[in-house]
Amino acid sequence: MRKFLSKYFPLIPVAIVLISVTFSHGCANTTTPPTGGDKDTIPPVIKKMFPLPGSVNVPRHKTRIIFTFNEYVKVSDPKNIYLSPPLEKAPKFKIDGKSVVIWFESDLDSATTYTLDITGAIADNNENNPFPGYTLVFSTGDSIDSLMMTGTVQDCNTLLPVKGATVMLYKDQADSAIFLRRPVASAKTDDWGFFSIRNIADTVYRVYAIMDANGDNIYQAETEKVAFLDTLFRPSMVVADTLPELAKYDMKDTLLCLARKSEVELNLFREKPSKQFIVKKERVGLRTAYLTFMAPGAVVYGMKMRGIPKDQLITQFNIERDSLEIWVNDQRKMPDTLSLLIGYDKTDSMGFLMPTKEEVPLVLDKKLRASLQKSSRRDIKHEDTICVMTAKVEPETVEQYGFTVEFKYPLIEDAFDSLGFRSVNPRQQEKKGTYKVIRDSTNLRRYTIMPDEKLMPGYDYFLKIPYRKFRDINGFYNDSTELKVTLPNDEKLSSLTLNITGTAGRRYIVDLLTEKRDKVIRSFIVDFDQKLLFPYIKAAKFCIRMTEDLNRNGIVDTGTLLERKQPEKVRFFKLNDSFLIDIPERAELEQDIKIEELFK
Repeated sequence: MRKFLSKYFPLIPVAIVLISVTFSHGCANTTTPPTGGDKDTIPPVIKKMFPLPGSVNVPRHKTRIIFTFNEYVKVSDPKNIYLSPPLEKAPKFKIDGKSVVIWFESDLDSATTYTLDITGAIADNNENNPFPGYTLVFSTGDSIDSLMMTGTVQDCNTLLPVKGATVMLYKDQADSAIFLRRPVASAKTDDWGFFSIRNIADTVYRVYAIMDANGDNIYQAETEKVAFLDTLFRPSMVVADTLPELAKYDMKDTLLCLARKSEVELNLFREKPSKQFIVKKERVGLRTAYLTFMAPGAVVYGMKMRGIPKDQLITQFNIERDSLEIWVNDQRKMPDTLSLLIGYDKTDSMGFLMPTKEEVPLVLDKKLRASLQKSSRRDIKHEDTICVMTAKVEPETVEQYGFTVEFKYPLIEDAFDSLGFRSVNPRQQEKKGTYKVIRDSTNLRRYTIMPDEKLMPGYDYFLKIPYRKFRDINGFYNDSTELKVTLPNDEKLSSLTLNITGTAGRRYIVDLLTEKRDKVIRSFIVDFDQKLLFPYIKAAKFCIRMTEDLNRNGIVDTGTLLERKQPEKVRFFKLNDSFLIDIPERAELEQDIKIEELFK
C-alpha cells in the first residue's frame, strides 16, 4: 500500500485539474467572461546583472551592461538611463527577452569609477509598474572611489525644488569648464530637488547645476538655467548602502524624502545673456515701433530717425533696459519704412562690447498697413479715432495702488486737474475729494491717481475722466469714463499685519504669495522698520517672501556665472516649521519678522 501511494499520489492533483476542466464545459455560464485574476501591482525585480556591482577593470571598449529581470520589461523613459561621468552621447539600449542591454557608442575613460543609474527608466510590460530604481557602480581601473555628496536644487525666486536638474562636478576650477567640457561626475535631481552623487574621488570640486535642455551635459548660457556653489567643495561622506541618502524612495513618501541630509543648496537662475545686440525690431503702428536687445542693461548713446526732428522722437526703456519703445510725435503722413540710426554698445566678434552705429529699418508690414488704411468709413472703428486709454481700480488694493490710467500712446496734451474725484457715504451724501497724480517712473504712459483722504468702508468712490482732456501723439482726444470702487465689506475677510524689524537701512521687497507661490497678492518695498498691512484676505494658505534688493531698483536681479554673482537673496518666512501661513475667516493676525535673522 505504501509503495502504491508513493507511486501514484503525485498524479492525484493533475487528475483533479483534468476532471474539473472536462466537466466545467457542461456547467459554465457562457454569458460571464473570465475575470482574469487580480491586477498585477508588483514592480519588476532584478534577478541578475553583468558586470556585478563593484566590479573593477571593466573593459573600456564595447562595454555592455545587462540587467535581467523576473518578468518582461520595457524602457519607459530612456532619458533616465544616466551614466556618470557622462559621455558625449547618451547610452543606447535594447530589450533581449527579460533583459535590458545597455551599451555606449564611445569608449569609457581609463581608471575611472562609473555609476549607471536606471531609476525611473524601467517598467513591466503588462501593467506598466515602474521599477523602483538601481545604481550600478563599476570601475575601468583597479579600485572604486568611495566618497559622495548630497544637496538640493531650488528655484531662486520661489525656493521650490527643481526636478530634473543636472548637478555637475568639475576638477577643473576655471569657470569656463562648464561651457567647454563634460563633468567628472554628475546626477539628476528627483521630485524634491534632491541629488546624491556617489562614488567620487577625494579631491576638491567646482559644483554647478543646469537645466540641460539638449542633454549634452554642457552649459548653454543663452537657453539654459544655471546654479553654482560659491566655494570649492571637498566630499567627506563615505558611500554605504545603508545610507538613507542613497535609498530609492517613493517620491510620495514625504517624511522619508525630507529626512535625507542635504549638504549644499543650489539656487537655479537664468543669467543675463553675455552678448549684446539688437535681436528684434518691429513696427507696431504708423508712429510706433520697438527694439528688443539680447541682454539687459543696453547702453544707448545716440539715436535719431531720418526725416524726423530729434525733439519729435519719444523713447522709453523698460526697467531691465532690454526693450526700447519708440514713438514719433509728428502728425505728418508716415512712410512705410522709418530709418532709425542708433549708437549703442554691441558685442563684437571677439566678445567685447564696442561702441557701434547701426541703421535699423522699421518696416510697416502689409498686414498692418492694410489694417491702418481703411477702405471705407464703415471699416473705421471708434478706437481708431480716439486717444485710447485703460483705467483700472481694484477694491482690495485701491488704498495702496489707487486708480491707474494707462494710455496706448504718449500724451502731447493733458489736463489731470480736470479729473473729478468724489465719494458717496451710506446716507447717499456726496462729497468732492482731492487727489495727487503720480507718473510711473518706468512707463511714461501710465499714471496713478491717489486719493488724499483715507478711504472708508461702506463708501462709494468715483473717479471721472472728462471728455477731450487728453490728446495723444496721433492727435486724437479721449472719451470720457468713470470708475467706481467700494472697499470690500465681506465679514468673512481677514487681515494680516507684519511687524518688520531689523532692516538696518537695507531695502527689501516683501510679497504675500499664494500657497503654490505662483501669484503675488500684494507687494511692499521696505526701506525701514515698519508695519505692513495686508487687508481683505480670503481664507486660504499663503507664503511670505522677502527679497534683498541690494541695488534698490525694486526688482529681483538675476545672477552672473562668470562674475561669480548669485541672484539677489530670497527668503520665506517660516512659522511653526512651515512656510505656509493658514489664514482662517474673520481673523486679524499679527506677526513679528526680524528680517536680519532671515538673511544671516
